[in-house]
Amino acid sequence: MLSVLADHRDTARQVLPPEAWSYYEAGSGEETTLGEAEAAWRSYRLRPRVLRDVSAVDLATELLGLRLPTPFVVAPMAFHALAHEQGECATVAGAGRAGALSVLSTRSSRRIEDVAAAATAPWWFQAYLMRDRGLTEALVQRAAAAGAGAVVLTVDTPYVGRKSRVDGVRIAVPDDEYLINIAQHLLPGAVGRESAEQDPSMTPEVIARLTEVGGLPVVVKGVLRGDEAERCVQAGAAGVIVSNHGGRQLDRAVPSAFALPEVVDAVGGRVPVLADGGIRSGTDALIALALGADAVLVGRPVLWALAAGGADAVAAALDALAADLRHVLAVAGAARAADLDPSTAVAWPAGLAGRG
Repeated sequence: MLSVLADHRDTARQVLPPEAWSYYEAGSGEETTLGEAEAAWRSYRLRPRVLRDVSAVDLATELLGLRLPTPFVVAPMAFHALAHEQGECATVAGAGRAGALSVLSTRSSRRIEDVAAAATAPWWFQAYLMRDRGLTEALVQRAAAAGAGAVVLTVDTPYVGRKSRVDGVRIAVPDDEYLINIAQHLLPGAVGRESAEQDPSMTPEVIARLTEVGGLPVVVKGVLRGDEAERCVQAGAAGVIVSNHGGRQLDRAVPSAFALPEVVDAVGGRVPVLADGGIRSGTDALIALALGADAVLVGRPVLWALAAGGADAVAAALDALAADLRHVLAVAGAARAADLDPSTAVAWPAGLAGRG
Protein backbone atom coordinates (compact mmCIF):
# COMPACT_ATOMS: atom_id res chain seq x y z
CA MET A 1 0.00 0.00 0.00
CA LEU A 2 1.29 3.47 -0.84
CA SER A 3 2.38 5.42 2.23
CA VAL A 4 -0.03 8.29 1.57
CA LEU A 5 -2.94 5.83 1.51
CA ALA A 6 -1.73 4.22 4.73
CA ASP A 7 -1.45 7.65 6.36
CA HIS A 8 -4.98 8.54 5.28
CA ARG A 9 -6.23 5.22 6.63
CA ASP A 10 -4.60 5.85 10.01
CA THR A 11 -6.06 9.34 10.21
CA ALA A 12 -9.50 8.18 9.13
CA ARG A 13 -9.53 5.55 11.86
CA GLN A 14 -8.74 8.24 14.42
CA VAL A 15 -11.26 10.85 13.29
CA LEU A 16 -14.26 8.76 12.19
CA PRO A 17 -16.87 7.68 14.73
CA PRO A 18 -16.27 3.99 15.50
CA GLU A 19 -19.54 2.92 13.90
CA ALA A 20 -18.73 4.75 10.65
CA TRP A 21 -15.23 3.28 10.56
CA SER A 22 -16.62 -0.22 11.09
CA TYR A 23 -19.20 0.26 8.35
CA TYR A 24 -16.67 1.44 5.78
CA GLU A 25 -14.19 -1.30 6.62
CA ALA A 26 -16.62 -4.19 7.04
CA GLY A 27 -16.79 -7.26 4.87
CA SER A 28 -19.45 -9.94 4.78
CA GLY A 29 -19.39 -13.23 6.65
CA GLU A 30 -16.01 -14.11 8.10
CA GLU A 31 -14.38 -11.45 5.90
CA THR A 32 -12.30 -14.01 4.02
CA THR A 33 -12.84 -12.31 0.67
CA LEU A 34 -12.16 -8.91 2.21
CA GLY A 35 -8.83 -10.14 3.53
CA GLU A 36 -7.69 -11.65 0.23
CA ALA A 37 -8.27 -8.69 -2.09
CA GLU A 38 -4.96 -6.89 -1.70
CA ALA A 39 -2.90 -10.07 -1.44
CA ALA A 40 -4.37 -11.40 -4.68
CA TRP A 41 -2.79 -8.58 -6.72
CA ARG A 42 0.48 -9.09 -4.83
CA SER A 43 0.50 -12.77 -5.75
CA TYR A 44 1.36 -11.88 -9.37
CA ARG A 45 4.94 -11.31 -10.49
CA LEU A 46 6.12 -9.08 -13.33
CA ARG A 47 8.19 -9.81 -16.43
CA PRO A 48 9.49 -6.40 -17.52
CA ARG A 49 10.61 -5.50 -21.01
CA VAL A 50 13.91 -3.68 -21.56
CA LEU A 51 15.50 -1.38 -24.12
CA ARG A 52 12.24 0.49 -24.62
CA ASP A 53 11.87 4.26 -24.82
CA VAL A 54 10.05 5.18 -21.62
CA SER A 55 11.23 8.79 -21.43
CA ALA A 56 7.58 9.85 -21.60
CA VAL A 57 4.82 7.74 -20.04
CA ASP A 58 1.18 8.39 -20.96
CA LEU A 59 -1.54 7.21 -18.57
CA ALA A 60 -4.43 8.36 -20.74
CA THR A 61 -7.21 5.88 -21.30
CA GLU A 62 -10.46 5.88 -23.25
CA LEU A 63 -13.75 4.68 -21.81
CA LEU A 64 -17.02 4.82 -23.72
CA GLY A 65 -15.77 7.65 -25.90
CA LEU A 66 -14.20 9.59 -23.03
CA ARG A 67 -10.48 10.27 -23.09
CA LEU A 68 -9.34 10.36 -19.47
CA PRO A 69 -5.90 11.39 -18.19
CA THR A 70 -5.72 8.46 -15.77
CA PRO A 71 -7.13 4.92 -15.59
CA PHE A 72 -8.11 5.39 -11.93
CA VAL A 73 -11.85 5.67 -11.27
CA VAL A 74 -13.57 6.47 -7.98
CA ALA A 75 -15.77 3.48 -7.17
CA PRO A 76 -19.39 3.95 -6.11
CA MET A 77 -19.68 3.92 -2.32
CA ALA A 78 -22.54 4.81 -0.02
CA PHE A 79 -22.99 7.64 2.46
CA HIS A 80 -19.87 9.80 2.10
CA ALA A 81 -21.34 12.25 4.61
CA LEU A 82 -20.30 9.79 7.31
CA ALA A 83 -16.73 10.79 6.43
CA HIS A 84 -17.05 14.48 5.57
CA GLU A 85 -19.74 17.12 5.95
CA GLN A 86 -19.71 17.88 2.22
CA GLY A 87 -20.10 14.18 1.39
CA GLU A 88 -19.95 13.20 -2.26
CA CYS A 89 -19.60 16.85 -3.31
CA ALA A 90 -16.12 16.90 -1.76
CA THR A 91 -15.29 13.52 -3.27
CA VAL A 92 -16.06 14.50 -6.86
CA ALA A 93 -14.30 17.83 -6.41
CA GLY A 94 -11.13 16.05 -5.31
CA ALA A 95 -11.42 13.45 -8.04
CA GLY A 96 -11.81 16.22 -10.60
CA ARG A 97 -8.58 17.86 -9.50
CA ALA A 98 -6.83 14.55 -10.16
CA GLY A 99 -8.58 14.12 -13.52
CA ALA A 100 -10.31 10.97 -12.34
CA LEU A 101 -13.74 9.73 -13.37
CA SER A 102 -16.16 9.29 -10.44
CA VAL A 103 -19.09 6.90 -10.04
CA LEU A 104 -21.84 8.30 -7.81
CA SER A 105 -23.71 5.78 -5.68
CA THR A 106 -27.48 5.45 -5.55
CA ARG A 107 -26.93 5.51 -1.78
CA SER A 108 -25.34 8.95 -1.98
CA SER A 109 -25.88 11.23 1.00
CA ARG A 110 -26.09 14.30 -1.23
CA ARG A 111 -28.51 15.14 -4.05
CA ILE A 112 -27.53 14.03 -7.52
CA GLU A 113 -27.80 17.58 -8.85
CA ASP A 114 -25.60 19.01 -6.08
CA VAL A 115 -22.90 16.43 -6.72
CA ALA A 116 -23.07 17.09 -10.44
CA ALA A 117 -22.62 20.81 -9.80
CA ALA A 118 -19.47 20.08 -7.77
CA ALA A 119 -17.97 17.79 -10.40
CA THR A 120 -15.18 19.12 -12.60
CA ALA A 121 -14.48 15.82 -14.37
CA PRO A 122 -16.76 13.24 -16.00
CA TRP A 123 -18.92 11.13 -13.71
CA TRP A 124 -21.18 8.10 -13.97
CA PHE A 125 -24.18 7.10 -11.90
CA GLN A 126 -24.40 3.76 -10.11
CA ALA A 127 -27.88 2.20 -9.96
CA TYR A 128 -29.44 -0.58 -7.96
CA LEU A 129 -32.62 -2.10 -9.28
CA MET A 130 -34.97 -1.33 -6.42
CA ARG A 131 -38.15 -3.14 -5.44
CA ASP A 132 -40.04 -0.15 -6.79
CA ARG A 133 -38.41 -0.16 -10.22
CA GLY A 134 -39.86 3.27 -10.90
CA LEU A 135 -37.46 4.67 -8.30
CA THR A 136 -34.47 3.32 -10.20
CA GLU A 137 -35.75 4.66 -13.49
CA ALA A 138 -36.44 8.09 -11.99
CA LEU A 139 -32.92 8.31 -10.55
CA VAL A 140 -31.34 7.20 -13.83
CA GLN A 141 -33.27 9.88 -15.68
CA ARG A 142 -32.24 12.54 -13.17
CA ALA A 143 -28.61 11.48 -13.41
CA ALA A 144 -28.74 11.65 -17.19
CA ALA A 145 -30.28 15.12 -17.04
CA ALA A 146 -27.59 16.23 -14.59
CA GLY A 147 -24.77 15.14 -16.90
CA ALA A 148 -23.87 11.55 -16.03
CA GLY A 149 -22.02 9.83 -18.85
CA ALA A 150 -23.10 6.26 -18.10
CA VAL A 151 -25.10 4.11 -15.70
CA VAL A 152 -23.27 1.51 -13.64
CA LEU A 153 -25.76 -1.23 -12.78
CA THR A 154 -24.69 -3.20 -9.72
CA VAL A 155 -25.85 -6.81 -10.10
CA ASP A 156 -24.23 -8.70 -7.22
CA THR A 157 -26.64 -7.54 -4.52
CA PRO A 158 -29.97 -9.39 -4.83
CA TYR A 159 -29.84 -9.05 -1.05
CA VAL A 160 -27.36 -6.91 0.87
CA GLY A 161 -24.62 -8.99 2.47
CA ARG A 162 -24.63 -9.41 6.24
CA LYS A 163 -21.72 -7.79 8.04
CA SER A 164 -20.89 -8.80 11.60
CA ARG A 165 -19.09 -5.54 12.32
CA VAL A 166 -22.31 -3.55 11.90
CA ASP A 167 -24.70 -6.17 13.30
CA GLY A 168 -26.66 -6.48 10.07
CA VAL A 169 -26.25 -5.20 6.54
CA ARG A 170 -25.55 -1.47 7.01
CA ILE A 171 -25.16 1.28 9.55
CA ALA A 172 -28.18 3.25 10.76
CA VAL A 173 -28.52 6.35 8.57
CA PRO A 174 -31.23 9.01 9.09
CA ASP A 175 -34.05 9.03 6.54
CA ASP A 176 -33.15 12.52 5.36
CA GLU A 177 -29.84 11.13 4.08
CA TYR A 178 -30.87 7.58 3.18
CA LEU A 179 -33.78 8.83 1.09
CA ILE A 180 -32.30 12.16 -0.02
CA ASN A 181 -32.55 11.26 -3.72
CA ILE A 182 -35.49 8.89 -3.40
CA ALA A 183 -38.15 10.53 -1.25
CA GLN A 184 -39.53 12.77 -3.99
CA HIS A 185 -40.25 9.75 -6.22
CA LEU A 186 -42.05 7.54 -3.67
CA LEU A 187 -45.61 6.51 -4.38
CA PRO A 188 -48.25 7.78 -1.93
CA GLY A 189 -48.27 5.61 1.17
CA ALA A 190 -45.07 3.77 0.26
CA VAL A 191 -42.53 2.91 2.94
CA GLY A 192 -39.36 4.49 1.64
CA ARG A 193 -36.78 2.03 2.90
CA GLU A 194 -38.78 -0.98 1.76
CA SER A 195 -39.38 0.46 -1.70
CA ALA A 196 -35.69 1.33 -2.03
CA GLU A 197 -34.33 -2.11 -1.17
CA GLN A 198 -32.78 -4.16 -3.95
CA ASP A 199 -35.06 -6.21 -6.18
CA PRO A 200 -33.93 -9.87 -6.05
CA SER A 201 -35.89 -10.73 -9.19
CA MET A 202 -33.53 -8.80 -11.49
CA THR A 203 -32.68 -10.47 -14.82
CA PRO A 204 -30.60 -9.36 -17.84
CA GLU A 205 -33.53 -7.55 -19.47
CA VAL A 206 -32.93 -4.73 -17.00
CA ILE A 207 -29.81 -3.73 -18.93
CA ALA A 208 -31.74 -2.84 -22.07
CA ARG A 209 -34.50 -1.21 -20.06
CA LEU A 210 -32.17 1.17 -18.25
CA THR A 211 -30.34 1.94 -21.49
CA GLU A 212 -33.67 2.97 -22.98
CA VAL A 213 -34.87 4.90 -19.93
CA GLY A 214 -31.74 6.97 -19.44
CA GLY A 215 -30.40 7.15 -22.95
CA LEU A 216 -26.99 6.26 -21.52
CA PRO A 217 -24.69 3.25 -21.89
CA VAL A 218 -25.06 0.73 -19.07
CA VAL A 219 -21.95 -0.79 -17.51
CA VAL A 220 -22.57 -3.89 -15.38
CA LYS A 221 -20.71 -4.12 -12.08
CA GLY A 222 -20.26 -7.27 -10.01
CA VAL A 223 -19.17 -9.88 -12.55
CA LEU A 224 -16.69 -12.63 -11.58
CA ARG A 225 -17.26 -15.23 -14.32
CA GLY A 226 -16.66 -15.27 -18.04
CA ASP A 227 -20.03 -16.81 -18.85
CA GLU A 228 -21.82 -14.15 -16.84
CA ALA A 229 -19.86 -11.43 -18.62
CA GLU A 230 -21.00 -12.94 -21.92
CA ARG A 231 -24.65 -12.84 -20.76
CA CYS A 232 -24.27 -9.18 -19.87
CA VAL A 233 -22.73 -8.26 -23.22
CA GLN A 234 -25.39 -10.21 -25.08
CA ALA A 235 -28.03 -8.29 -23.12
CA GLY A 236 -26.59 -4.95 -24.21
CA ALA A 237 -24.02 -4.04 -21.57
CA ALA A 238 -21.62 -1.33 -22.75
CA GLY A 239 -18.97 -2.46 -20.28
CA VAL A 240 -18.29 -4.89 -17.45
CA ILE A 241 -16.72 -4.30 -14.04
CA VAL A 242 -15.01 -7.28 -12.41
CA SER A 243 -15.85 -6.84 -8.76
CA ASN A 244 -16.75 -8.74 -5.61
CA HIS A 245 -18.20 -5.59 -4.03
CA GLY A 246 -15.17 -4.97 -1.87
CA GLY A 247 -15.74 -8.23 -0.01
CA ARG A 248 -19.08 -6.92 1.27
CA GLN A 249 -21.43 -9.39 -0.44
CA LEU A 250 -20.70 -13.11 -0.84
CA ASP A 251 -17.88 -14.12 1.45
CA ARG A 252 -15.30 -16.47 -0.12
CA ALA A 253 -16.09 -15.07 -3.55
CA VAL A 254 -13.01 -15.20 -5.75
CA PRO A 255 -10.77 -12.09 -5.66
CA SER A 256 -11.16 -9.78 -8.63
CA ALA A 257 -7.49 -10.27 -9.48
CA PHE A 258 -8.11 -13.95 -10.19
CA ALA A 259 -11.44 -13.48 -11.98
CA LEU A 260 -10.22 -10.74 -14.33
CA PRO A 261 -8.40 -12.85 -16.97
CA GLU A 262 -11.42 -15.12 -17.56
CA VAL A 263 -13.77 -12.15 -17.96
CA VAL A 264 -11.39 -10.35 -20.32
CA ASP A 265 -11.10 -13.48 -22.43
CA ALA A 266 -14.90 -13.92 -22.58
CA VAL A 267 -15.53 -10.29 -23.53
CA GLY A 268 -12.90 -10.43 -26.24
CA GLY A 269 -12.51 -6.67 -26.61
CA ARG A 270 -16.16 -6.03 -27.52
CA VAL A 271 -16.67 -3.72 -24.53
CA PRO A 272 -14.32 -2.24 -21.93
CA VAL A 273 -13.55 -4.25 -18.81
CA LEU A 274 -12.80 -2.53 -15.52
CA ALA A 275 -11.74 -4.06 -12.21
CA ASP A 276 -11.84 -3.15 -8.55
CA GLY A 277 -11.05 -4.66 -5.17
CA GLY A 278 -7.83 -4.09 -3.25
CA ILE A 279 -6.07 -1.65 -5.62
CA ARG A 280 -3.60 0.06 -3.31
CA SER A 281 -0.67 1.02 -5.53
CA GLY A 282 0.45 1.70 -9.05
CA THR A 283 1.83 -1.82 -9.23
CA ASP A 284 -1.59 -3.28 -8.42
CA ALA A 285 -3.05 -1.16 -11.21
CA LEU A 286 -0.30 -2.19 -13.62
CA ILE A 287 -1.08 -5.86 -13.02
CA ALA A 288 -4.79 -5.24 -13.64
CA LEU A 289 -4.03 -3.37 -16.85
CA ALA A 290 -1.64 -6.11 -17.99
CA LEU A 291 -4.34 -8.72 -17.39
CA GLY A 292 -6.65 -6.79 -19.69
CA ALA A 293 -8.47 -4.19 -17.61
CA ASP A 294 -9.09 -0.86 -19.31
CA ALA A 295 -9.29 0.97 -15.99
CA VAL A 296 -9.38 0.27 -12.25
CA LEU A 297 -11.73 1.49 -9.55
CA VAL A 298 -10.55 2.63 -6.13
CA GLY A 299 -12.91 2.43 -3.19
CA ARG A 300 -11.93 2.54 0.46
CA PRO A 301 -8.73 4.62 -0.08
CA VAL A 302 -10.97 7.43 -1.37
CA LEU A 303 -13.12 7.27 1.77
CA TRP A 304 -10.01 7.25 3.98
CA ALA A 305 -8.77 10.35 2.16
CA LEU A 306 -12.15 12.05 2.38
CA ALA A 307 -12.23 11.55 6.14
CA ALA A 308 -8.59 12.57 6.54
CA GLY A 309 -8.69 15.81 4.57
CA GLY A 310 -11.68 16.27 2.31
CA ALA A 311 -11.32 17.09 -1.38
CA ASP A 312 -7.63 17.97 -1.09
CA ALA A 313 -6.76 14.57 0.36
CA VAL A 314 -8.89 12.76 -2.23
CA ALA A 315 -6.95 14.52 -4.98
CA ALA A 316 -3.66 13.72 -3.25
CA ALA A 317 -4.50 10.02 -3.00
CA LEU A 318 -5.48 9.73 -6.65
CA ASP A 319 -2.48 11.78 -7.78
CA ALA A 320 -0.19 9.51 -5.76
CA LEU A 321 -1.65 6.40 -7.38
CA ALA A 322 -1.21 7.93 -10.84
CA ALA A 323 2.37 8.96 -10.11
CA ASP A 324 3.18 5.49 -8.83
CA LEU A 325 1.64 3.86 -11.90
CA ARG A 326 3.60 6.18 -14.20
CA HIS A 327 6.82 5.16 -12.43
CA VAL A 328 6.24 1.40 -12.42
CA LEU A 329 5.09 1.41 -16.05
CA ALA A 330 8.41 2.98 -17.03
CA VAL A 331 10.41 0.52 -14.95
CA ALA A 332 8.46 -2.34 -16.53
CA GLY A 333 9.38 -1.05 -19.98
CA ALA A 334 5.97 0.33 -20.95
CA ALA A 335 5.30 3.89 -22.11
CA ARG A 336 1.55 3.35 -21.95
CA ALA A 337 -0.90 0.71 -20.81
CA ALA A 338 -1.31 -0.54 -24.37
CA ASP A 339 2.31 -1.74 -24.23
CA LEU A 340 1.32 -4.28 -21.58
CA ASP A 341 -0.10 -7.73 -22.24
CA PRO A 342 -0.90 -10.80 -20.14
CA SER A 343 2.68 -12.04 -20.43
CA THR A 344 3.74 -9.07 -18.28
CA ALA A 345 2.07 -10.46 -15.16
CA VAL A 346 2.23 -14.09 -14.13
CA ALA A 347 0.52 -15.83 -11.23
CA TRP A 348 3.17 -16.93 -8.77
CA PRO A 349 3.02 -20.43 -7.22
CA ALA A 350 3.35 -19.03 -3.71
CA GLY A 351 -0.25 -17.82 -4.02
CA LEU A 352 -1.69 -15.38 -1.53
CA ALA A 353 0.96 -13.74 0.61
CA GLY A 354 -1.41 -12.60 3.34
CA ARG A 355 -3.26 -9.40 4.00
CA GLY A 356 -1.29 -6.15 3.91
